[in-house]
Order: sequence, then structure tokens, then C-alpha cells
Amino acid sequence: MATTTSITTTYAGEFAGNYISAALLSGNTLSQGGITVKPNIAYKEVMKKIATDDILKDASCDFDPTSTVTLTERILQPKEFEVNLQLCKKHFVSDWESIQMGYSAYKNMPPKFSDFLIGHVAEKVAQRIETNIWSGTDATTGQFDGFTTTLGADADVVDVTGTTVTAANVIDELGSVVDAIPNTVKPQDDLNIYVPSNVFYAYVRALGGFGASGLGANGVDGKGNLWYNNGGLKFDGINLFLANGLASDKMVAAQKSNLFFGTGLLRDQNEVKVIDMADIDGSQNVRIVMRMTAGIQHGIGSEIVLYA
Repeated sequence: MATTTSITTTYAGEFAGNYISAALLSGNTLSQGGITVKPNIAYKEVMKKIATDDILKDASCDFDPTSTVTLTERILQPKEFEVNLQLCKKHFVSDWESIQMGYSAYKNMPPKFSDFLIGHVAEKVAQRIETNIWSGTDATTGQFDGFTTTLGADADVVDVTGTTVTAANVIDELGSVVDAIPNTVKPQDDLNIYVPSNVFYAYVRALGGFGASGLGANGVDGKGNLWYNNGGLKFDGINLFLANGLASDKMVAAQKSNLFFGTGLLRDQNEVKVIDMADIDGSQNVRIVMRMTAGIQHGIGSEIVLYA
């Protein structure tokens, strides 16, 4: 009989954070540094917001504390999530890895397959997290409230009424977002306009020229629709950030330092397991388990524009 190898693997606590990090932080928004990441929240974090009136006063001989300081707070409390997945080893018999599994009827999982499986699941989790960040709804299982939900519920956020964005109107619609950005925020280096793919590529097409009545001529550098080579884009000098998780025809203008993603990569409760069920129930099944936390929060609502 061939030697039987179990692939049961367990990572917990801080070491599991390496795998959890790949699952949570490899989505478009986080991997490209689109928002601020707070990686070590054990349970929740209180974020203080300070607002002052005009603090510069005429001088006098006495200390006169006439300025007004208003201190408020927001809570960033990541939500707990889990992944429970089961697959059967026999599905890999005809796969290119079959030879590595051995020729015995008692198939072993391919070497390093546990790492492959964790990587595959991490990729799927990252895609879900990317969508949650922008479009999630806490009431739906597997989701937390995303920015379009939290910003829409904040009366301080500057709201801009949106429409269906096309190459014909994208410049006007982006202009309406820029016009709504507070003047104190516009000069900030970390200011982004977060856009979904339909807005991003409508803008690319608009810059390609060939508009009605000859508008736009032949586009950027006279290259027409061939001008774009996957580089960065700006509008009125403000960086456009392609947020894949943002729903079509929605936009957010904010500073990176005013949008937060929280998780607990060092939590003892973090867990990644690959469990070979052969020695437990005699089946050919393998189970994978992940446990992690994730959530978002924004800071000062009055400095954020929501186009929706």
C-alpha cells in the first residue's frame, strides 16, 4: 500500500495573519493604497474628530480661551467573517497534478496543494472584500456596510445627484463632483475621485476624441481611441482611482486619509485550516476554514462628496 500523507494544516493567531492579509488586502482598492488601512484592531477603534472655529484672535495681555473646539468620534468595529469550503480529492484525478497525487486508489492531495487552495480562497475573499468596501450592506450575510451605505447615511456628506454616465456626459458629471469638493480639500495631495469601471472607461473614451461635430478632434496626442496605455488618469488635476468594487454610476471624492479599512491581522482568533477528512471519516474530502475580521469607516463627512 502506498504511503498515505495527510495535508491537514493549521495556522492560528499572528501567523494566520499572513494568509488573512493576502485574503483581505489584495483587492484593487487596498493593494493600490486607495484608502488608509488600520491592520491591528483587536475589537474596535475609536477615531476622534476635532472641529474648531476661527482660532486666530486679536492679541491681548491675558489668556482668553475664546475659541471653540468640538470633539466627536466615530467607531471602526470590524465584523467577524468565516469561510467554510469542502472539496473532493477525486476531482483532481484527471488533472495535470494527478501524477503528483500518486497512482494508488488512496489518492493523496498534490504536494503544496494546501497552499494553492488557500491562495485560491484568498483571491475569492479579496474580490468579496473589494465589493464590500464600496457597496456592501451589513444586513446581507458575508458583507459589511460599504462606503456608499455609510456616506449615504451621513447628513454631513456633500451629496451630488447622479445619472447614467456615458462618454457623452462623463466630463460634465466628473465636473459636478469636482465643483462640490470643499475648497479646503481640493489642494490636498491624497485627494482622489473614486470611480467604477464604467465611469473610468467612459472618460478614457471621451479623451479619445471623435466627438459629435468634431469635438475632441483626434483625442489625446492625436491617437484617437488608441491613446490610453493603462496609466493613471486625472481630472482637473485630481487623481482618478479605479475602484472595482464601486457600483456603476457612483463616485466618491475624498482624501485617502479620510477613508479607513480596519481588520485585526494579529488577533488570536484569526485562523486558517486545511483539514484532510480521510483519517476522520474515511472520505476523500478536504475542508478549508478561514476566520477573519473586516470593516470600514470614514472620518469627516463634510469633506467627502458622494455622487449617487
